[in-house]
Amino acid sequence: MTTQHSPAAASLRLAALRRELERRNLTGFVVPRADQHQGEYVPPSAQRLGWLTGFTGSAGAAVVLADKAAVFVDGRYTLQVLSEVDTTLFAPLHLTEHPPQRWLGEVLDQGHRLGFDPWLHTPDQVQILTNACERVGAVLVPCPDNPLDAVWTDRPAPPASPVTAHPEAFAGRSAAGKRGDIAAELARERLDAAVLSAPESVAWLLNIRADDVAFTPLPLAFAILHADSSVELFLEPGRIAPQVAAGWGDGVRAAAPARFEAALRRLGRDGKRVRLDSSSAPFQVWETLRAAGARVEGGADPCALPRACKNPVEMAGTRTAHHRDGAAMVRFLAWLDRATRSGSVDEMGAADALEGFRRPGEHFRGLSFPTISGAGANGAIVHYHSTPKTNRPLAAGELYLVDSGAQYLDGTTDITRTVLVGDAAPDEARRRFTLVLRGHIALARAVFPAGTTGSQLDVLARRPLWAAGLDYDHGTGHGVGSFLSVHEGPQRISKVGNSVALRPGMILSNEPGYYKTGAYGIRIENLVLVTPQPAPAGAERDLLGFETLTLAPIDRALVAVELLEAGEREWLNAYHAQVRDEIGPLLEDAAERDWLERATAAL
Repeated sequence: MTTQHSPAAASLRLAALRRELERRNLTGFVVPRADQHQGEYVPPSAQRLGWLTGFTGSAGAAVVLADKAAVFVDGRYTLQVLSEVDTTLFAPLHLTEHPPQRWLGEVLDQGHRLGFDPWLHTPDQVQILTNACERVGAVLVPCPDNPLDAVWTDRPAPPASPVTAHPEAFAGRSAAGKRGDIAAELARERLDAAVLSAPESVAWLLNIRADDVAFTPLPLAFAILHADSSVELFLEPGRIAPQVAAGWGDGVRAAAPARFEAALRRLGRDGKRVRLDSSSAPFQVWETLRAAGARVEGGADPCALPRACKNPVEMAGTRTAHHRDGAAMVRFLAWLDRATRSGSVDEMGAADALEGFRRPGEHFRGLSFPTISGAGANGAIVHYHSTPKTNRPLAAGELYLVDSGAQYLDGTTDITRTVLVGDAAPDEARRRFTLVLRGHIALARAVFPAGTTGSQLDVLARRPLWAAGLDYDHGTGHGVGSFLSVHEGPQRISKVGNSVALRPGMILSNEPGYYKTGAYGIRIENLVLVTPQPAPAGAERDLLGFETLTLAPIDRALVAVELLEAGEREWLNAYHAQVRDEIGPLLEDAAERDWLERATAAL
């Protein structure tokens, strides 16, 4: 993780970068929060935005000019950026309301030269920057090496964790079988190869895992999948355990990452038709293929949909993992209730306790993201991370929001619960909690025709809040992998348009929320599995719905029962009965079972 630095350090680093830009005859430079793979988590060696600005969020960018600079973050981080970044050095701007391309149109002029690292931007992103520059007569300049790296003198080494096999007992399919399926699809589309730039696709396709980044078991690697099902993997061969390579046979050849561009040029020399996802692959890959003569066809990563649609083994595994995780969550919530009534608990202590309840679980391999543990006003910061400086106690009468998850060999979990500390719930908070709950229930109960996208369902979760003139500034649901990324596409539930239809086997989150700055935050999150639904007589389309995977009580003390419709109350009672029936037998402690009985009693 990037560590925050002092304003003085930020000023020195910004000045050093500006000197380097002047030396290279560049007016400015774009610093994305990205590595070569556009992943959510990046290794320390690629945390350039954090090193320069101090911002530690998972999405954002900065643009540095000779006399001004700005940092861009989305709605999740508008409060966090103010606490982490020296705003006398970087103007904080909203990534969607005042995006970089708009700001560049305001500050660039004729003849200005804006630099960028072609490995850290996608072709789609580069096109946006190009358009912004051309509108004012400026030029976008690809840099052969990153100018920021030239002044980052103590930059960490790239990751090099061991690559291990993900057993078929958890993966559900052999790597050879997956390779054959995807290669056959390439052949049907008359493609010769596909370049895979997403490490989660490489890991899924080859049934491998590693620890190159925090919280997600990924090897940071590129691969080329050929239509004959062979794969060129660009990863230091010495990192791969012999038994892993033996399991692949001759169909997979590993080579050092330095040989990747030569392999791309070889595809071009041979005139190959190559699939490349222009929304996620580096611009440098696109340009290398194009310049070498390859026929590059933009399109979705061919592994994305098969990876998202879990097979029967993966679905069974995630159900088992969620039972295990639900038992840990219940133990934590029971402990939290006792601890806050009998003594003092703070945010960091609560987060540590929750990890302690998860850690002994079978197949546990770590957290799936940094736990968001926010008491009172800190809960209103959507992606809050408690530090010794911000850590605050869980005070009676306040709300406490905890968003957490775990990586297990058989599944990935993500759950958010908002609980009342003490007994006296503020009336406004109870009413708004109940509006969030009603939206959560509406989405959980949704039945929809095959072909429906998540963006078409998003309004179900927001409707109760909208009717009260309220909303939340984040998506309603993200895809989730199987012992892979907790935030995984291509499916999502969001206001933002998405053309990917929901399909059986996809896992998503259901997490509407509400956040009152300076007071409290509310979010209720379960993971759900897309499943076929029985069609009524006369139905003309196949129907889908959601199976709720997450099993943990929703705080009844925050429910304004009078605001619930009869069907909503029935859903909550049935859900709590399922939690009691399925998690109760997993609890060995009688006090925990008693707490669960009370927490899941019918309304």
